[in-house]
Amino acid sequence: MENFTEKLAQTIVEGDVQQVTRLVKRALAAGVSADDLLHQGVFRGLEIVGQHFQDNTLFVSDMLYSSKLAKKAISLLRPQLKNQGLQSRCRVLIGTVQGDLHDIGKDLVAMVLRLGGFDVVDLGVDVSAGDFLEALEKYPDTRLVCLSALLTATMSHMADTVAKLRARCADGSVKIMVGGAPVTAQFAASIGADGYSEDAVEALEVARALCFPGETA
Repeated sequence: MENFTEKLAQTIVEGDVQQVTRLVKRALAAGVSADDLLHQGVFRGLEIVGQHFQDNTLFVSDMLYSSKLAKKAISLLRPQLKNQGLQSRCRVLIGTVQGDLHDIGKDLVAMVLRLGGFDVVDLGVDVSAGDFLEALEKYPDTRLVCLSALLTATMSHMADTVAKLRARCADGSVKIMVGGAPVTAQFAASIGADGYSEDAVEALEVARALCFPGETA
């Protein structure tokens, strides 16, 4: 049997709009579920793109084009998706913490969250705790803050930022998710983060669980 999800993932990496359209329509006609095509096809493809980008085998333009292909696939899948998380809107702030100039992982998470229906405000890199707090003032409807750290030396800034966000949002109205190469689930729990993700695809699932717990139950 043709592996439509695997083919869709590869098409997101190196295909074109017409290929994506044909493949999604064929897969749906063959009885493949929209949820499987989304998670095992579209988001898996974006994960591969991110890995290649980190390995310097793809460029920013490639990532943007793959994002365009993913958006096309999602537009075709949306009417049949069982998971209504894509229909929901939730304001998210995302940034790489102070002292860290890496943006690859953050950019990929931001892209996947946007494709997943989240309203993402990207604060960029080298974002201080004060910058995050100012952004919360500017966007009072924020429900999730995502922190990225790619350097072990900047994990202390992540911990400090989480502490200050916690003090600012003591009522728990704003959730905090962390991630990055040196970050672990244990570290995330130790600094009081609400969630942790190892990669961009998992970040989408964690974000949905934090923002819409009733819908993901």
